[in-house]
Amino acid sequence: MKETLNKPLWTPRPDQISASAMTAFASQVESRFGKNINSYDDLHRWSVESPVHFWRLVWDFCKVFGERGDRALVNEGQMQNAKWFPDARLNFAENLLRSSSNWTALVFWGEDKIKQSLTRDQLRTEVARFSAALINLGVKPGDRVAAYMPNVPATVIVMLAASSIGAVFTSASPDFGVQGVLDRFGQTEPKVLVSVDGYWYNGKAIDIRPKLAELLPQLPSICQLVVLPYLAGTGELDLGDLPGVISYKDFVAPYQDKRDPHFVRLPFDHPLYIMYSSGTTGVPKCIVHGAGGTLLQHMKEHVLHADVREGDRLFYFTTCGWMMWNWLVSGLATGASLMLYDGNPFVGDGRILWDYAQSGRFTHFGTSAKYIETLSKGTVRPNTSYVLDDLRVVLSTGSPLAPQSFDYVYEHIKSDVLLASISGGTDIVSCFVLGNPNLPVWRGELQCAGLGMAVEVWDDSGSPVHGEKGELVCIKPFPCMPIGFWSDPGNVKYSTAYFDRFPGVWCHGDYCELTSRGGYIIHGRSDATLNPGGVRIGTAEIYRQVEKLPEVLEALVIGQNWPPSDASDVRVVLFVRLRDGVLLDEALSGRIRQVIRDNASPRHVPSKILAVSDIPRTKSGKIVELAVRNVVHGQLVKNLEALANPEALAEFTNRAELAI
Repeated sequence: MKETLNKPLWTPRPDQISASAMTAFASQVESRFGKNINSYDDLHRWSVESPVHFWRLVWDFCKVFGERGDRALVNEGQMQNAKWFPDARLNFAENLLRSSSNWTALVFWGEDKIKQSLTRDQLRTEVARFSAALINLGVKPGDRVAAYMPNVPATVIVMLAASSIGAVFTSASPDFGVQGVLDRFGQTEPKVLVSVDGYWYNGKAIDIRPKLAELLPQLPSICQLVVLPYLAGTGELDLGDLPGVISYKDFVAPYQDKRDPHFVRLPFDHPLYIMYSSGTTGVPKCIVHGAGGTLLQHMKEHVLHADVREGDRLFYFTTCGWMMWNWLVSGLATGASLMLYDGNPFVGDGRILWDYAQSGRFTHFGTSAKYIETLSKGTVRPNTSYVLDDLRVVLSTGSPLAPQSFDYVYEHIKSDVLLASISGGTDIVSCFVLGNPNLPVWRGELQCAGLGMAVEVWDDSGSPVHGEKGELVCIKPFPCMPIGFWSDPGNVKYSTAYFDRFPGVWCHGDYCELTSRGGYIIHGRSDATLNPGGVRIGTAEIYRQVEKLPEVLEALVIGQNWPPSDASDVRVVLFVRLRDGVLLDEALSGRIRQVIRDNASPRHVPSKILAVSDIPRTKSGKIVELAVRNVVHGQLVKNLEALANPEALAEFTNRAELAI
C-alpha cells in the first residue's frame, strides 16, 4: 500500500459515526452541559477542562452499579494527592456480572485441544461458589488471592470471586519460572494461590507441578493451594506430595447450592489488582490499582474508544502476566462475550487465531504489534481465507505498530475495519492514546488521546512541542492512577517512578510525537533512547526502517559506550534476527545502513550490525534493550525471570566484534 500524506487508510462512514457510543456521549455533553461539540478535539478539550462533569457523565453513561456520591474529585490541583469519588461505594465484580442470562459470557480455546464456553448465568454461579469457598477459608477484604494460571475461564472466575468480596487479585502466567513467581508473590504475600497442573504450548504438555512443589515452601503466606486439572482434563488430578493442596473441584464442592455472588460494596479506591512491572533491572515494582478507577477507565475505553457493544465478541491475545488480560476481562461490563485463548498463536501454520475469529464471529481482534509484524512476513492472508464479516475493530499494543503493519492489516486482514493502535501500560492498567470509531486512521499513527487524559508531549525543558519528539506526559490527575506501590512507605518509589522528571506531572517514559492531525506516534521507551554524539534518538525509529526489509525478522538496538573508557558517548549497535538461510554479508549490511540513512538520518545509522539467532524478550513479548545493554557492558541482569527466553542473552555476551 502506497503511503500518502493526505489520504487516510480508513475513514468511518456517516452511518458508522452516527451509530457509535462516542457520538451518543457527545450528544449528552451538549444536552446536559450546553456545550457545542463539533469535533473530537472539542470533546477532548471539554473532558480535561471539566474533569468533574466528565467523569460523572462516564459513570452515568456507562451505567456503573454503585453509589456515586456527590463529590467527584478532591485536591484537583494536586496530581499525586487527588482523590476521586471519595463518597462512592461500588464493587468491581458486580459491574462485570451485572446481567444474568443465557447469553454467552466466555468462550475459550486452548490451542486446538480444548474448547469451553460459559453463559452469564453459569459464570455468576461459578463465581458465587468460589467466593463462598474463599469466605469459608477466612479471606477478607484486602487479602491477596494469586493466580498462577493460563488465560482460561477459571482465571476469570477466581478474579471475580476475589473482587466480589474485596480481596485483591494478582496473577502470573504459568510459564514464569520459580524465581519470577517468588519475585512477585513473595512481595505481595497472597493468602490463597490458585494454579493449574500445567499448560499446553505448541501442542506440548508442560507440567508445572514440580515448580509448585518448589514454590510452596518459599511462600509462607499461602494457607491454601487450589489446583485446576488443566492437563488432566476431566481425569483425576495427581497432586503427588504437594502439601496443603486441594483440587479446584473439591474446593467449591461444598457450595453447589450457591447461585448468586454476594457483592461487598467498598470505597472507590479500594485495591483491586496488584500488577508487576516487567523490567529486567531489578525485582518488579508491585503496582496497586483501585477498583473504581480501573472500572471507570476501562468502561470509557471499551464503550467509547473501542466501540464495544452489548452482544459483541471481544478477543485479545494475552497471557495472565500482561495487563491486557485485565483490560480484556473488563469487557464483561459492556455486555460483550469474551473470547479467550491460551497457547501458541501460531499453531496450525499461524492460522489458529483466524480459525477462532471466523468460528467465534469476532467483532474485535486484539493482539500485539509483534504478532501482526510476524504474520505479515508469513503466508497468512486472512481476507482471502476467512469470512470476517463481523470484524469491526483490530486492536494492537505492546510496542509501536510499524507503518508497514498498518498496510498489512488493511491489505490482508480487512479493508473496512478500525485499526486502533493503543498505548499505555501496566502503570495505569489502560491507555493514554488509543483508537476512536469517529476518526480516520492514518498510516503509522495512533488516533487520539483518551478522553479525560490531559496528554501532552514535552521537550527536555518541560515545554509542550508539536511535530517533534518528546516525553509523553499527563498534566492533570486521572482516576486510574495507581493507588501506589505495595510496601512503599510514603510513596517514595511511586513518586520517583513517575513524578521526578517533571515535578507534579506524570511522565510516562514513552518517547512520543504529536502530529499535525492530532494523532500520535510512539517512538519507544524514552529510557531506551540513544544519544550518539549527544543527539537523542528513539530506538523505534531504527526498528521502523530495518523491519521493512524482508530478510530481517526482528531487530534490537542499543547504545554501546564508546570508547569503553568513556561513558559520556555511545555508538549505535544493531542486532538482527534474519530469515532462515539468509546471511548477514556486506551487501545486506549495506542495504540496512542505506535504508536507515535514507529514511531516518545519518545519526541513526549503526556503527555495528551483528546477526543473532534470537532476540530476548519479556513474558509479554517486549524486547529487552536494557538487558542486552547490560550484558554488552558486562553488567548483571538482575531479573532474568522476567524474560521468556533468557538463554538468548548468551549470544550478546563477549562479542569480539564489539571490542573494536
